[in-house]
Amino acid sequence: MEVQGRIKMVGETQTFGSNGFRKREIVVTTEEQYPQHIMVEFVQDKTDLLNSYQVGQQVKISINLRGREWVNPQGETKYFNSIQGWRIEALQADASGENLPPVPPADAFEPAGDLKEDDHDDLPF
Repeated sequence: MEVQGRIKMVGETQTFGSNGFRKREIVVTTEEQYPQHIMVEFVQDKTDLLNSYQVGQQVKISINLRGREWVNPQGETKYFNSIQGWRIEALQADASGENLPPVPPADAFEPAGDLKEDDHDDLPF
């Protein structure tokens, strides 16, 4: 699965416990009719993948959905979900238009002079 959008926040690497478990979070805002702020966790050696990314960049993140079950001391079962990233790619070339052909200036085109008034409604619907 993938999440694509603009980086809103890149967190610092956090270390937990005596075993040195590391986690780093990034928030990506999707660009759709109703933008979503999606938090993705990178863990262990994958935390270093975020070092070269900054707020405002367009990215595509490959993710795995994770779920776990936990029973609290009162015996109630709870469920938790997380989104874990394992790859991130910059989409700067697409956003900046570097890979697009050059656009000619507007004055390079001549207006069409042979239009007839009756030809304007030739659409099939």
